[in-house]
Amino acid sequence: MGFAVAFKVLVSDPLAEEGLAILREKCSVDVKTDLPEPELVKIIGEYDALVVRSGTTVTSRIIEAGHRLKIIGRAGVGVDNIDVEAATRKGIPVVNAPEGNTLAATEHTMAMMYSLARNIPQANASLKQKQWKRSRFMGVELNEKTLGIVGLGRIGREIAKRANAMEMRCIAYDPFLTKERAAQMGVELMSLDDVIRQADVITVHTPLTKETTHLIDAGKFAMMKNGVRVINCARGGIIDEKALYDALKSGKVAGAALDVFEEEPPTKSPLLDLENVIVTPHLGASTVEAQLNVAVSVAKQVITVFEGGQAKYAVNAPMIPADLLDRIEPFAILAEKMGRFLMQLVEGRVGTVELTYGGELAAMAPNTKFVTRLALKGIMDPILQVPANIINAEFIARERGISVRETLTEESQGFRNLITIRLKTDRMEETMSGTVFTKDRIRIVSIGGYTMDMIPEGFVIVSRHLDKPGVIGRASTILGAANINIAGMQVGRIRQGEEAIMVLNVDSEVPPPVMDEIRTKVGIFTAKFAKI
Repeated sequence: MGFAVAFKVLVSDPLAEEGLAILREKCSVDVKTDLPEPELVKIIGEYDALVVRSGTTVTSRIIEAGHRLKIIGRAGVGVDNIDVEAATRKGIPVVNAPEGNTLAATEHTMAMMYSLARNIPQANASLKQKQWKRSRFMGVELNEKTLGIVGLGRIGREIAKRANAMEMRCIAYDPFLTKERAAQMGVELMSLDDVIRQADVITVHTPLTKETTHLIDAGKFAMMKNGVRVINCARGGIIDEKALYDALKSGKVAGAALDVFEEEPPTKSPLLDLENVIVTPHLGASTVEAQLNVAVSVAKQVITVFEGGQAKYAVNAPMIPADLLDRIEPFAILAEKMGRFLMQLVEGRVGTVELTYGGELAAMAPNTKFVTRLALKGIMDPILQVPANIINAEFIARERGISVRETLTEESQGFRNLITIRLKTDRMEETMSGTVFTKDRIRIVSIGGYTMDMIPEGFVIVSRHLDKPGVIGRASTILGAANINIAGMQVGRIRQGEEAIMVLNVDSEVPPPVMDEIRTKVGIFTAKFAKI
């Protein structure tokens, strides 16, 4: 049965027939591939939806010309070819299909693991050259070996399920999963260093971010067991390829299996010259089923939006009611900054996120849910495989065993409004409060119970120290010697001569050795560097 209004969909890249069939049941569908931007700009105004894969670059010009667009669908995971910001400004949801290639990537990783353990590609190549060298390709069994999984997202979990069936011991590192939830999957959760030290096989499944670039570096290789095997079917750059090459040449690493590379194609990589390296040309999602799945997923989401529902995998923010946008937006910005800031001040695995909305915010329910989701985005987004957003933030938190609580109260400690976020991990907890004075004047007014008036932006050092003369000066001297300029300072204390807090706004990043030097000074208990 069709819609009362005939919706038109433009498919500008090849799409699996199964996805097209779903769209054609209820919509008018045109498939026009290889269109240059000017041609797309010319015709996009006729359509209610645009569905692409990686071939079409959806620019701001195309989006601005799409006067009828209600949704843009990407049949795949990455949306780098879509100007998401431009779509968000126009209130157009951009959706992808993050689950469509989960099993494809999982099975490719398992295939790489088996091939690595039994030298299958090398043996195949040798025999095809008419050589019969059985002893040269002696392998190892995976049964009862320890598999270290770095990142327990969708793919990591599927790998753990299969490895458990193989009677491997599964250990993992994931900062956003509780030990209890991991145990339900048959996985022992531990620190990254402990995973690195104990694993016989290591496979990485994190996104590539600034924090995860070269996550596995020379220092980590030095910690590994002799004869470890390493797999990367996630993103090139998570593993430092030079450090991997050195570890392979020295024999520290017995073998590596790589589907992704820091530079693709990796034609100049010395890793290709090593016999104990197995490589494939970024084939993780390249299965018939995966391409079918992503096409079906996006097609279903298009139909859902046409029917007035909410897309399952929107990667941008839904529209806020126009009459509330100006009021809510500053609180959402503040909450996201507070969440990102707090996450850099705590250690351990996040278990609970508590948000309290005070003063005039209490009357804005249920629209505070939007603010809560932005706070969760700030907390979780930097290290997740699938970026958190206001659509999926709460779902991701629940999926990872994180408890999220909201409280509304008229109490606001003398401010017109107050957002307080309490972040609890398995090792500590930290609290931060913020307020909105005007749309352009948002402030953090408390950290850990210490009052302040801080602009939440830029580079920040937060230290707990003894409230005695000279302590602050020592930290300032170290920064000065490192040519790091202090732009602002907030100091707070509860009782004279006891613990106090110092918040320094600085003009540039502070290198880890400088932070280490600050921490060694007498009177400084803790010191953390954060980027807001």
